[in-house]
Amino acid sequence: MAKRPLVARTVSSLRHALEPCRNSGGRIALVPTMGALHRGHLALVSEARRRAKFVVVSIFVNPTQFAPNEDYGSYPRRFETDIAELVKAKVDLMWAPSPAVMYPKGFATRIAPQGAALAGLEDKFRPHFFGGVATVVAKLFTQISPDVALFGQKDYQQLRVVTQMAKDLDLAVKVIGLATVREKDGLALSSRNVYLSALERNHAPALYRTLKTCAARIKAREPIEMVLEEGRRDITRAEFAVDYLEARHALTLAPVTSVKDGPIRLLVAAKIGKTRLIDNLAV
Repeated sequence: MAKRPLVARTVSSLRHALEPCRNSGGRIALVPTMGALHRGHLALVSEARRRAKFVVVSIFVNPTQFAPNEDYGSYPRRFETDIAELVKAKVDLMWAPSPAVMYPKGFATRIAPQGAALAGLEDKFRPHFFGGVATVVAKLFTQISPDVALFGQKDYQQLRVVTQMAKDLDLAVKVIGLATVREKDGLALSSRNVYLSALERNHAPALYRTLKTCAARIKAREPIEMVLEEGRRDITRAEFAVDYLEARHALTLAPVTSVKDGPIRLLVAAKIGKTRLIDNLAV
């Protein structure tokens, strides 16, 4: 029977659990999650195992990145199921703090990221989001001091924000982004996919199909804004309400008007029913 991973719930117990690996000079990898694990998370864990001796998975539904009208209270929580998956994945340690541990009484420090965090994408619709993400990830990096931390590329703007934050604050961690894991029909795996009705699930792959079509047309030197406008119409016809479909510089997330402007990333966010989905694709 596979060994149940250690579960730390306080900072002191977390650091105590990390001491043997740290004292022996072993590399530590961190996979930050909010639980409700799926194959995308487990792909990160597998890569973490390849890169380090000791693998830590954090499970923390971070309240500071949810606005009052968002789904913090109903966000899927499946702790025992997650534990079972992490046992099979041979994770060494699970960091599962409570909100009171992460944000104790008197907590008064926040990180206010700029750059990619103010690109007019997710930040336009969720202005609170990246401050909450940057603060909690900085805490995770400080608490665990991993050598590497692995994130999925599905949350691409988040990946760019976290990468820049680690660089700007001289944090001794290498941030690694792994390719989005998808269903066979192209839908990006997400914990929020469980919210989709059967009909909505049938429509959902339209996001990825549109990204692929737009990427191919932009590579063929068709005018970017024309391609994007037609892509937005295609997504709308699939019964989504589009928040954005944009072409941005892959590193800075600055707007681009031509393939000459640098490596391009297409990013999309749209709502179907009550579920908001995001995705992205390199051009």
